[in-house]
Amino acid sequence: MYAESILNKKAPVLVVEKWISDIPDTKGKFVLIDFWATWCTTYNLVIPQLNQFKTEFENDLIIIGISDESKRKVDKLIEPKIEYYSAIDSRRKSNKLLKLKALPHCIIIDPYGIVRWEGDPLLKGFELTSDVIKDIIKKYKNPKN
Repeated sequence: MYAESILNKKAPVLVVEKWISDIPDTKGKFVLIDFWATWCTTYNLVIPQLNQFKTEFENDLIIIGISDESKRKVDKLIEPKIEYYSAIDSRRKSNKLLKLKALPHCIIIDPYGIVRWEGDPLLKGFELTSDVIKDIIKKYKNPKN
């Protein structure tokens, strides 16, 4: 287990120390939060995938990357370029709320604040894919579901 499960529970309040990008308007949107770090060797795989999701689901999904490192360290990352919203939480407040034990770790929150997906987006057999996101959006976009 990479974190304490909060699947199908109310998402904790997002803690951001400093926004590197603009602040996103998440109202009425699904929100994918990626907890990551430059020392985590898979960032070069996850960032391009999240960039693709940002384009593919731009009408329904906001993507936010949160690093627990300093802004200076994150700013040094040139490739791959992060094309989605980005913030830092060097005091690891969000990581502690989720009891994160490993990175990367993503959660997808529906427009009503409920976590609908969680985990390592690259975990074999449980990967976060376009089809997974499509299914989540289709299932949870309508509040009657």
